[in-house]
Amino acid sequence: MNVTGPRPPAPEIAATILADLPEWFGLPEANAEYVEAAGRMTTYLAHDDDGAPIGILLLNQHFPQTVEIHLMAVLRDHHRCGVGQALVAAAETEAVAAGVRLFEVKTLAASHPDPGYAKTRRFYEALGFLPVEVTDLWGDANPCLIMIKPL
Repeated sequence: MNVTGPRPPAPEIAATILADLPEWFGLPEANAEYVEAAGRMTTYLAHDDDGAPIGILLLNQHFPQTVEIHLMAVLRDHHRCGVGQALVAAAETEAVAAGVRLFEVKTLAASHPDPGYAKTRRFYEALGFLPVEVTDLWGDANPCLIMIKPL
């Protein structure tokens, strides 16, 4: 596996990977927004040994010192193989080189019962992200947890 980035936009790759993960990305309107974002945001891709894309990470730079993981998705067959860690590490290395001091990610809060997002929270915690705030950004039914990692 290798990671490339930052690289040109990749909306078609985002669409393919999201389609493989309906339990995380099952809302058509949200997926359409992610695909659109993949056409304009800083993109990192993970590829298998044959060069096929297996993961994507999109960054949204809010301020010179802060960057947000807007989307990270890895094909199901490649979960728990280090792909997500490699994507985050590549983005983090570039962010640090650019003077970024804080990495942000948003996910569903623990008050939401979804077991997939419990795994997502544990993943980000294992990488050093800290919970900062739970908001109603996505509505009452989808509590948003904001996590930050100092770089």
